[in-house]
Amino acid sequence: MTYECLLYGVADGVATITLNRPDVFNAFNDQQSYDLQDALKQVARDERVRVVVLTGAGKAFCSGQDLKAIAGASKRDLSESLEKRYNPIIRAMRGLPKPIICRLNGVAAGAGCSLALACDLVVASSAASMIEVFVNVGLVLDSGSSFFLPRAVGSLKAFELSTLGSKVSAGEALQLGLVNQVVAPEDLDAAVAELAARYAAAPTKAIGLMKKMLNKSFSSTLDEMLDYEAYCQKIAGNSADYKEGVAAFNEKRKPLFKGE
Repeated sequence: MTYECLLYGVADGVATITLNRPDVFNAFNDQQSYDLQDALKQVARDERVRVVVLTGAGKAFCSGQDLKAIAGASKRDLSESLEKRYNPIIRAMRGLPKPIICRLNGVAAGAGCSLALACDLVVASSAASMIEVFVNVGLVLDSGSSFFLPRAVGSLKAFELSTLGSKVSAGEALQLGLVNQVVAPEDLDAAVAELAARYAAAPTKAIGLMKKMLNKSFSSTLDEMLDYEAYCQKIAGNSADYKEGVAAFNEKRKPLFKGE
């Protein structure tokens, strides 16, 4: 696929989506948001894709909304912008039955921070940082940050980070539970590639079901989750990967999962 504001490629079961406006730290204009929406539809449809890596070109991951791109608009309806541009991205990411790894190569600010938080795992360069910058321009959290942030760090810390617009270093982000792993910048590609390769060889259907279960758990009771676990386990138990996993266990060999 060829996009105006993204780089997109698939190899060995891994789809890599790179936000590609490095001259503005991969800030979102309208075209980049629509390109990303389409790319997420592509990975959902492509049976070759078992895992997605989302990253940014150049020094930044994503600096959020490109404020210069909207400076000329006489009156922009920000609610409409979210509903058409950002919210479909976040919904597509959370609804994708495949894992999404954020390769956090640099700053993730505003909607860029939301984008990182919407991923399933985050591997960060030690040079990266995260900042909920909305308050600095008189706006509120959006693109899912009001949902993901307090669940990751708790309500007190979420209020602090949101209302003070404090920059969080990669090391602090690891301590707070905002990222899974921090590595030196020169080791970032290898760390992401290793994790992506593991997921590309994993039982994708089971992982997709677990992603749905964890999403649902935020708004469900224990009884509801017990019922949903039983429902999902029935589906997983009928998969080819389950049969392969049991056979491999009994034959004392490594399973060869196909994501089916």
